[in-house]
Amino acid sequence: MLDNPRHTAAIDESSLRYEGWRIVAVCFLLATFGWGLGFYGQSVYVAELQRARGWPTTLISAGTTFFYLFGALLVVFVGEAVRKYGPRLCLIAGTLAMAAASVAIGAVREPWQLYLADAVLAFGWAGTSLAMITNTISLWFDHKRGMAISLALNGASFGGIVGVPLLVTLIGHVGFASAMYAAAGAMLVLLVPVILVLVGRPPDRHGWHATARAKPQSSTQIRAWALRDVGFLTVTIAFALVLFAQVGFIVHLISFLDPVIGRERAAVAVAVLTAMAVVGRVLFSLVIDRLNQRLASALSFLSQAAALCVVINLHNDCVLIAACALFGFSVGNLITLPSLIVQQEFDSAAFGVLISLNTAINQVTYAFGPGVVGALRDWSGGYALPFYLCIALEVAAAALIMVRGASHGKIS
Repeated sequence: MLDNPRHTAAIDESSLRYEGWRIVAVCFLLATFGWGLGFYGQSVYVAELQRARGWPTTLISAGTTFFYLFGALLVVFVGEAVRKYGPRLCLIAGTLAMAAASVAIGAVREPWQLYLADAVLAFGWAGTSLAMITNTISLWFDHKRGMAISLALNGASFGGIVGVPLLVTLIGHVGFASAMYAAAGAMLVLLVPVILVLVGRPPDRHGWHATARAKPQSSTQIRAWALRDVGFLTVTIAFALVLFAQVGFIVHLISFLDPVIGRERAAVAVAVLTAMAVVGRVLFSLVIDRLNQRLASALSFLSQAAALCVVINLHNDCVLIAACALFGFSVGNLITLPSLIVQQEFDSAAFGVLISLNTAINQVTYAFGPGVVGALRDWSGGYALPFYLCIALEVAAAALIMVRGASHGKIS
C-alpha cells in the first residue's frame, strides 16, 4: 500500500467544510432514488403490472429475480469501473440507467418488455446502490468512512419511507406510466446537476491515483485471491447467510403478522422495523469506526435471531412490535459493516474490487431468500419452519464472522 503523508496530513475528515461531506449528501440522494425505484419499487411494479395487465404474479416476480441476479453480475465490476472512469462519470451513468429503466417499466406492454426493462434496471441498480456508494465514499474517507457510509445509506431507508408512498400517490393521480416518467424526470433534474457540480476529483490519499495508474494487481487476480482467502470468505459467506434470512423474513413479515395481529398492526410493525433501521444506522455511525466490526456484526446477527425467536413464539401485539424494532435496529448496519471489515483487514488498493465482489455474492444469495421462505411455508403449512431456518443461519453466521483467517489481507 502506498502512503503519501503530504496529502493525508491536509485532510481533516472531521471538519464540516471537508468536501467529502458533500459527496455523502450526493450519495444520500443517489440512494434515495436507487432504493426507491430499484429495490422498494419492485413491490409497486408487481402490484401495478398485475392489476393493469392481468399477468400472473409468478411471471412478474420472475422478472424481479432476474433483475437481482443480473444486477449481481454487474455489481462485480463496479469497483474497477470507478477506478478506471472516475466516480463522477460512473454516478452519472448509473443515474441515466435508472431513469431509463423507470421510463421502460412505465412503457411495458408485453412480458418480454418487462424483462428488457429489468435488465436496464439492473444497470441502474449497479450504478446507484451499495457497491457504487461504498466505492465512491471510500475515495474521500478513511478514518470516518463508517460514519460517512452509514449517513449516506440512510437515503436507502428514505427511499422506502418517503419515496415509495409518493410514487404510489402519484400513480393514483396520473396513472402508472406517467408516474414512472415523472420519477425518471425528477431523478435526472435533481441528480445530474448535483453530481456535475459537487463530485470532482477525489483527494490522492494513499496514492490512489498512482495506484489506479500502476495497477500492481489486476481485478481478476484480486478476485481469484479473495475467493481462496479465509478472511474474505468468512465475511462474505456470513453476510450472505444473514441477508438471505433478513430479506426473506422482511418480505414475508406482513403475510405472517396479518392473521396474528391484523393488517393495521402488521403495517405498524413494518413501519417500526424500517424506522429502527434508520435509528440504528445513525446511532451506530457515531461509534462504528471505533468498534471491533466482526464482533459488532456477530452481536447484530444474534440480536436478529433473538427477535425472530420472539416473533415465532409470542403473539402479543406489543411484544411482536417490540421484536420487530429489535430486528430492525441492525438491519441498516448489515449493509455497512462488510465494507468496514474489508477496509480494516485488506489492502486499500483492492478495496473497490473486494467490496464489489462481496456485494455481488450477497445479492445473488438474498435474491433467493423470499422464494425459499415462501416455499418452506407452503410445504410446512406455516412460517415456523422457515423462520427457524433463518434463526439457524443467523447463529451460524455469528460464529463464522469471528473467523478472521491468517493472511491479514495481504494479496499475493
